[in-house]
Amino acid sequence: MRTAFSKIAVRFTMSPTKTSTKVKINIDPAIVKRAYQLMCKARAMADIYDENRQITKYVHSTSKGHEAIQLATAFQLEPFDWIAPYYRDESILLGIGMEPYELMLQLLAKGDDPFSGGRSYYCHPSLRREGMPKIAHQSSATGMQAIPTTGIAHGIHYLESQGLGDPDQKPVTICSLGDGSVTEGEVSEAMQMAVLHQLPVIYLVQDNDWGISASGDEMRAMDAYEFAAGFKGMKRVRLNGSDFVDCYEGMQKVIAEVRKKRIPYLVHVKVPLLGHHTSGVRREWYRDDLDEHLALDPFPRMKALLLELGESADELEQMRLDMRAEMELAFQRAVNAPEPDVSTLQHHVWAPTPITEEKGVRHPEGGQEVIMVDAALHAMDELLRKHPEALLYGQDVGIRLGGVFREAATLAQKYGTDRVFNTPIQEAYIVGSTAGMSAVGCIPVVEIQFADYIWPGINQLVTELSKSCYLSMGKYPVQSVIRVPTGAYGGGGPYHSGTVESSILPINGIKVAYPSNAADMKGLMKAAFYDPNPVVMFEHKGLYWSKVPGTEEAKTVEPDSDYIVPFGKARIALEASADAVQNGESIGVITYGMGVYWAKAASKKLPGKIEILDLRTLAPYDEEAIYAQVEKHGKILVLTEETLNNSFAEALAGKIARDRFEYLDAPVQTLGSVDTSAVPMNMGLEKVMLPNAEKVQAKLEWLLAY
Repeated sequence: MRTAFSKIAVRFTMSPTKTSTKVKINIDPAIVKRAYQLMCKARAMADIYDENRQITKYVHSTSKGHEAIQLATAFQLEPFDWIAPYYRDESILLGIGMEPYELMLQLLAKGDDPFSGGRSYYCHPSLRREGMPKIAHQSSATGMQAIPTTGIAHGIHYLESQGLGDPDQKPVTICSLGDGSVTEGEVSEAMQMAVLHQLPVIYLVQDNDWGISASGDEMRAMDAYEFAAGFKGMKRVRLNGSDFVDCYEGMQKVIAEVRKKRIPYLVHVKVPLLGHHTSGVRREWYRDDLDEHLALDPFPRMKALLLELGESADELEQMRLDMRAEMELAFQRAVNAPEPDVSTLQHHVWAPTPITEEKGVRHPEGGQEVIMVDAALHAMDELLRKHPEALLYGQDVGIRLGGVFREAATLAQKYGTDRVFNTPIQEAYIVGSTAGMSAVGCIPVVEIQFADYIWPGINQLVTELSKSCYLSMGKYPVQSVIRVPTGAYGGGGPYHSGTVESSILPINGIKVAYPSNAADMKGLMKAAFYDPNPVVMFEHKGLYWSKVPGTEEAKTVEPDSDYIVPFGKARIALEASADAVQNGESIGVITYGMGVYWAKAASKKLPGKIEILDLRTLAPYDEEAIYAQVEKHGKILVLTEETLNNSFAEALAGKIARDRFEYLDAPVQTLGSVDTSAVPMNMGLEKVMLPNAEKVQAKLEWLLAY
């Protein structure tokens, strides 16, 4: 077999202590006995699950073979620490004090599952419980969890830098990984930021030399310990996962050092895989190395150590039998526990927002007119000044440039480079770290430099941010604002001109704003900041400075500092005349962003006949206002900058036709960009592709004549 297990020298650490036992170790023998008891529980749980496959029908993994390092880690943690277990880490959960019955409730997807209420897999925990380390929501932990977990450490680092943390507490963050997952690119992004900012995070890598049916030599050119050598500033250590004493002493030293020095660490632990990869991929299908792994089982070694420490064989066997009986009772109790109440299916998709109505003064007397980009800048300035837990980061937003659109100009100078800083070109980290930041109480505002480059961050947006509130039953909503400059503005080309809202909108759990003017930019920025849910804020580059002809009205008087616009409330940007409405000669245009200005320009040729509804937010959108437009005008144009095929605009048109068909005097029309795979660089081609006032006018005239 290809594994490196034959190289492991299993040992017990012997050194003088005051104990009178046969063997001398550096840790209290009571800790070893406690670990053995919990190992007995974990082994019994694994066996019971396997013996009841008709009942344990949901896919799950167990910690069989990994227990020593997991318990050794759990025993070191304080209630103010954070840990991100991976799907095989049930012994970590037992070690921090979770009851086996509680874990079994999740195994069977029962309603009283304390982590997710029956919504997530076994050993996919989220926990905020007095006296226990905290566990933020994470995905199935195949490497993606490294970014949110490093974001937790980053948030802790930030709070400490601002004097906002408890000076008597020095939290550490444990990110648990399988060795195969370290090959995931997002792990590298996390480690890069950990060493760049010297974050208090420990990457605990449990290496069993398997990734489902792929062995280590098929998956990697080096193991995680060797890989981590490439990250300057990352300390490393190897531990023997078959030896509880080695694991306990090793983790004790690592955690103490990280607690004191606030540095990143990688702990590589070789462990045997004794169970199945998961219940759905069973070991007998492909394993040819079980005897080799069984020879390194930590469980009999724990028993041998306890015998050397003076425990009796009969007592240890009775403990094993007692734990088996206790686990059988717990399992039967879990089997009989109630299923989830189906009426709770949609609970916790969103955390309730405190922003439910428009407040403040939109047009203060004597106010100065501002462009959109300055309205956003001033909003961020006011938020940073008022909220020390707020921070802003992304590519080029830092002290030298203040954003490629100057949207963060002067902010780093005012608030310091701990609060406003540049990141590497790491869209995944920029997005995913906000989940960890939010978990520890920070409010991150981040920027993706161009919408065309959001794609590396989509994995984190979908897998981590959007599901956190729902799968944690509201324990961990992600309060973050993700700013995304978007749209074509004249010769930007295929990687700096895209509009991508239709790719984001199907993601439940994400809110989406798309302001079209300075006042709404400021009001929606404030609403996004105070919303406990993740918000994607699309900011049109062509409207930032009102330099595109016809967009002068994007400049507005700047609202006061208290102004705020609730999500899901559209605004009439242009009202049709009463006579046109009365005579059936009016059309409702439903649009947002640049579409507002194309429609306004077209309306000048059709005076009084056009009413423009600016949606302002797309998730949620103002369904009531949309339907009111249908009922008022009977003729509707949905206008967007996106290409139409499979777009939000077409979906909205279909919904209008379905729900308000009886009010329609003509088929609902849509207008967007010509269906191409990118915005061409040549400005002549770009002009033909994009909507414009002439195209809108032609569509409106067709509707009027229908």
